[in-house]
Amino acid sequence: MLIGYVSDERFLAIGDVLVEFLQSECSVAVVRSTPRGAIYADLAPGRYRACLSKSGYGAKGVEMTVEEGKPYQFRLLSDCLLGYVWPKWVQSGERSEFRVHAVEPYHLSVWRYGLRKEFVRNIGWFDEHGPRATMQVTPDGDYVQTGVEWNKRGYDNPHHTQFVTGPERSGLYYLHAKGESGAFFSFPWIVAPAKPQAKIAVVLATTNWNAYNHFGGRSNYIHPEGLPAAPPMNSRLDLERYQKSGFSGFRYPNDLYPPISFERPEVGNHVPEGTEVTDPIAGRQASHLAPAEWRLLGWLEREGFAYDVYSESQLHYGQLDLDEYQVLVTSSHPEYVTIPMYDKIKSWVHERGGRFLYLGANGYSCVVEFPDETRMRCLTQMMKPDESGNIVDPTDPECYESRMHMVHQPDGELLGVTCSALGLMTGAPYRVIAADHWVFAGTGLAAGDLFGTESLQERCPGGASGHEMDRISRYAPAGTVLLAKGLNPEDGGAEMACYETASGGAVFAASSITWPAALLVDAHVSQITRNVLERYLKK
Repeated sequence: MLIGYVSDERFLAIGDVLVEFLQSECSVAVVRSTPRGAIYADLAPGRYRACLSKSGYGAKGVEMTVEEGKPYQFRLLSDCLLGYVWPKWVQSGERSEFRVHAVEPYHLSVWRYGLRKEFVRNIGWFDEHGPRATMQVTPDGDYVQTGVEWNKRGYDNPHHTQFVTGPERSGLYYLHAKGESGAFFSFPWIVAPAKPQAKIAVVLATTNWNAYNHFGGRSNYIHPEGLPAAPPMNSRLDLERYQKSGFSGFRYPNDLYPPISFERPEVGNHVPEGTEVTDPIAGRQASHLAPAEWRLLGWLEREGFAYDVYSESQLHYGQLDLDEYQVLVTSSHPEYVTIPMYDKIKSWVHERGGRFLYLGANGYSCVVEFPDETRMRCLTQMMKPDESGNIVDPTDPECYESRMHMVHQPDGELLGVTCSALGLMTGAPYRVIAADHWVFAGTGLAAGDLFGTESLQERCPGGASGHEMDRISRYAPAGTVLLAKGLNPEDGGAEMACYETASGGAVFAASSITWPAALLVDAHVSQITRNVLERYLKK
């Protein structure tokens, strides 16, 4: 009978895994998995200990139940170097536990990522008496819902500490793990100030990092509705995402979205050893996640702006008090937010005079909720479907502008802009429209001139208007000004805009994911952003 399937941390089937089943310490069957990862054995229903082994993966034994018609999902972890800290965000003086998966001795150190990578301290070398004792295992089944549970078993000795304390200085930190073979993996750690130290608060898009994190086989884009019974062998041939024309992973009712745990390694946030802030951003995921946001922090330091750094969770749970700051800055892609996050920023801007630099695109367009501090759950389908289930034209006035609009209110009421699918995944410069506006002071730009021709982003090269872009919303506050527009195909260029509120608040929207990647290499993008920050810092 079919006992179950075996897959790796990407939820890809693993063939030729040797599996032994035991009862009362006696071997009752030894079999191998098929190319589909399927495990067949002549076993009666009941409890067994299953032991799995395959070269290139960590061996493990698990207690499991054989049930006819209910295939079990075995999960193995490949031999590699990975890590994360938990919590992934702390205040200065608080500590996080580092959780590293390694099959060889490794060294761990802490670095602060600003204009330069600044070495902070060595944590030390890690190895153990037992062979491969620094190897982690993952739970079976859909552990995207629960977390990988590293350091849970075999880490009971309190003298073998696995903690690191947040430095006094706020910032984006990375832990560098390096094996004795030369293998390298880096992972981020946000340290917020114990008390506000600067006038600028930068909120990094940690919720977005998690939505795009596919470690364990699921994200909000891969198997968003939960893992199927059988793992795929080939993504293009087996995943629903690639097999249904016009597939949208956001068509399911809200109650069918299982939670996504923050307690997983974030491979997309890895920064290769030797990479500097002015280097091109290599990789698909890195172009809009932490490595791209690092470029904003580097620019702030180059231009002499002091800042404090926070995660979105710290905004949600109240560790970030916006009233302690004059300016809030977000970066490339703050797509996924909770309603409390959105409402806090909107009321601060509209009612209490807060100034907000929204330096990305496709932001605040999707609502998530936090069942607890370790997990989130994405809500709402992408756009309103027609009777056949097809996504309708988002320019249709009867269509919701975004998923935020479907659940709460139009994000354009806060940002002045909202995301458009036109020009998607292209890059281009901007063309000046309102040349006499103060944002262009000192740039020498005239109406019709181009700027933003340079960018570090390699996923969608071509200029500062790119990757995903926003247009002025039909719900934009009165007085919203169109400053410039990207020259992307389909008239899909980013619409750079700003507005002010009666309370003295203000919002500047760059409206492009690639804007932060242009800050360090495009003089006009840099000067425009400096102009906005300097004006917003004046009360």
